[in-house]
Amino acid sequence: MPSQTVDRHDANLRLARALTCAVDGADKPRHRIASEAGMHKNTLLRVTRGERPIGLDEAERIFLACGVPARSVMVLALTGHEDLAAKWMYHGMAEFLEEFINTLPVNLDETLGERISDLRPRWATGTSRLVARMLAKHIDDFADRDLSFSDRR
Repeated sequence: MPSQTVDRHDANLRLARALTCAVDGADKPRHRIASEAGMHKNTLLRVTRGERPIGLDEAERIFLACGVPARSVMVLALTGHEDLAAKWMYHGMAEFLEEFINTLPVNLDETLGERISDLRPRWATGTSRLVARMLAKHIDDFADRDLSFSDRR
């Protein structure tokens, strides 16, 4: 199995870029975001520039002060999907992903039980595609039901 070490500097820069997007997109001034995150505004500036290392707890407080679902955005940024983090952070998709990430482990454990040991890492990509297709179909079905309901009126 390949090593999955993360360069701390790279991780810090990824978080800094995502934090910059969050701060720039927030509907409040930087000094208020800093205050709500429990830091000085100059510290916030240094963090968003990537000049100061940031812990996940600090990043979470900044994201939350910006009104962003922190964990899903951090996961996206830290796994190299900064473009999606920026695109989704002020969209319902980040909230969906946050809830999905929070509930998936428990649901997998409850549903698979002892069969968890039968899972193979190589199945993850195909499974993610299957879930995405199922969601798209669900959305289409839901939209079709809404249209048929409105046609009856």
